[in-house]
Amino acid sequence: MAAPLLALAPHRSSTAALLADEARGRGMDVTVLPPGGTPAPAPGTPAHYYGGPRFAARAARRLGTALLEPADGWLDLLPYGLTGRRVRCLPLSRARSVPGPFFAKPPTDKSFPAAVYADGSGLPAPAGEGDPPVQISEVVTWVREFRLHLLDGEVRTGSQYATFGRLDVAPLDGHADEPAVRAFARRLTGTCGDTLPSGVVVDIGLMRPAGGAGPGRWAVVEANMAWFSNIYAADPGRALDVVLRSAGPEAGLREHDVRFRRT
Repeated sequence: MAAPLLALAPHRSSTAALLADEARGRGMDVTVLPPGGTPAPAPGTPAHYYGGPRFAARAARRLGTALLEPADGWLDLLPYGLTGRRVRCLPLSRARSVPGPFFAKPPTDKSFPAAVYADGSGLPAPAGEGDPPVQISEVVTWVREFRLHLLDGEVRTGSQYATFGRLDVAPLDGHADEPAVRAFARRLTGTCGDTLPSGVVVDIGLMRPAGGAGPGRWAVVEANMAWFSNIYAADPGRALDVVLRSAGPEAGLREHDVRFRRT
């Protein structure tokens, strides 16, 4: 049987390099895909992917890889007790008429900057005939933010990545907030674990109302595709476990994950 393959998008990153080293250490083949197209792997090769979604749209079919991602409206369907703020997912055309200020982002891609907007007029106009979804929420202050790599509803590894909106990287293991982070993650997965793919990245943070003070509360920031997420200071080997599940052979797709398969 052919060795498993980790295929990387042409745009390289520090995370891709770390995952590649871990994959080679496990005896996997690693290849950087050419920008012009994706060669089909040898028959019988279990192929995995790490890289951006635009390139993945072309590469996944040739690789025979199923890409898992959370639903676009996942965050706005969570109970308020887990988000700590009102979150809505609207068509871009409607979001452009919403009064502000509010925080807005594309649910799963990077088609425009995630930022605080004075009102909806600052959002880009829909391009072409499409009317993509936009996630808007109340403006809050994130004191500290953590990225968690979840596998089958458990925290496989994690990392702090920001304090007060600025990059500030530190491992989750041994962090002063580790007990609180893990406790909130258990609460989240215990309540809504079935609404996420089996391999996924979830960002959580200690949140305060904008301009507020006090101890704050733990809340979900967002969920993302593990196959397109920076691991920051997380353990690369444990993060790779999640990435491989999130973008692996179609033939091995689990029943739970069928509805999370990117089309």
